Amino acid sequence: MQKYLLNDLKNISLSMFRKDFIGIFHGALSAKVENNRFIINKKDAIFDDISEKDFIELYSKKDYRWNEASIDAQIHLNIYKNISEAKYICYAMPPFTTSYSLVHNEIIPKDYFGSITFGNIEVYDTKQFEDWYERAEIEIYRYLKKETSTGIIVLKGYGIYAYDRNIHKLAKKIALLENSCKLLYYASEFNRGR
Repeated sequence: MQKYLLNDLKNISLSMFRKDFIGIFHGALSAKVENNRFIINKKDAIFDDISEKDFIELYSKKDYRWNEASIDAQIHLNIYKNISEAKYICYAMPPFTTSYSLVHNEIIPKDYFGSITFGNIEVYDTKQFEDWYERAEIEIYRYLKKETSTGIIVLKGYGIYAYDRNIHKLAKKIALLENSCKLLYYASEFNRGR
């Protein structure tokens, strides 16, 4: 596997774990190696102590290795196949963004950095969760393909998928969105206390 890609994924993984964007067993990070190959974490990866053995290289043609990969592997593959700008992908569940999505249909950042980076973000309603994984691999890449300005989808009560050409910009994008949602929450609490 590509050493530099693995090092990038390991470093960002620890940072995102410490921020509570990804957890012990929830979250997924991947990097495209070539058009038909990508590296993704295994399904039992623990993100705060991730090592090379916690990643697996997959080809677009499914083989036995897919059994070890994250359950999000098919979603990542569809994004890579359909969005050429995607070099890195992350599924994360940042707590403020995810909880904000439960009670709002869009996120309108009021802070400077969130506002200039995102503008307004629609919250995508997954409808029922029972068949979500059957629909997710198609619905997510279709939404992201049409929403090219941010490279991010916020899924109601589920988390976010984001892609970028640069892994550090990807992590920054997720952190900015989480910070905007945190500030929106604190602002609403301050207004309630008046």
